[in-house]
Amino acid sequence: MTGMGDRKLLVAVYHPRAARADELGAMVEATGLAVQLLPAHVHGLRPWVDSCFDLLLLNPFLDWQDPFEFVRLARSIAGRRPLLILSDRDSLDDRMVALGAGADDAVGWTGNMPEVLARIASLLRRSRIAAGQLGEGELRIDLIDRRVERAGRLIRLPLREFDLLANLARVPDRPLSRAALLRAVWRIDFDPGTNRVEVHMSRLRAKIDRGFDWPMLHTVKGVGYTLRSRPENAPS
Repeated sequence: MTGMGDRKLLVAVYHPRAARADELGAMVEATGLAVQLLPAHVHGLRPWVDSCFDLLLLNPFLDWQDPFEFVRLARSIAGRRPLLILSDRDSLDDRMVALGAGADDAVGWTGNMPEVLARIASLLRRSRIAAGQLGEGELRIDLIDRRVERAGRLIRLPLREFDLLANLARVPDRPLSRAALLRAVWRIDFDPGTNRVEVHMSRLRAKIDRGFDWPMLHTVKGVGYTLRSRPENAPS
C-alpha cells in the first residue's frame, strides 16, 4: 500500500511490552506499510510529539496511566490523522473506553490480526493522506503528483522542500523539531552538524510565503517549525 509518491504510509506503533510491539510491527510491515515503533520505556507523550506518521496504532491499557486519559492525549497528538486503539483482550469495555475518549476505531488484536490489518487499511483509505491530498485553508498539496498550490497559484518545489512542506502539513499549527524533520525528510537519526534544515526551510519560505498576504511557515523558538493554517490574528 503506497500513495505518497515514493514514500510508504507510516504507521506509528505503541505497545507497553516491547516483544508485543515487535510482533505487531512486523505484521503491519508485512502488508507493505512502513512502521515506526514508539519507545515503550518512556512514560508520556514526548516520543510521539516528534513523530511524522500517517496513522497511530496503540494499546493504552497500561498499569501506570488511566486508559481514557491516555487515549485523549493520543488523540491530541494524532490530530486529524487516524487513531486505532488495540486491546490485548477482546473486551467490549476496552473498546467503549477507547471510542469514548476519541479513537477512530478500536479492536481486540490477540489472535485477530487479519481484522486489525483490515481496519488499518480502512482508516487509511478514509483519510485525506491516503487519498493523496493534504493542506489547510488556501494551501493544497497533491502527494501523488507532488503538486503544490497556494490560493490557486502553482508553486514548484524540489524534492526536499516538498517533503518538508508535506510533513509540516500533516500536523498543521503544531511545531515539528529539527530532529523530527531530519528523520522524516533525510532519514537521518542523528544530528549531522549541518544547517541543511535551516537552508531548505529558508528556500521553502521564499516560495510558499513570498507574495502572499500572510506567512504560513514559522519558526517556533527553541522548538522547531510549524505551518499555520490561518493568519495569526484570525479567529479559530
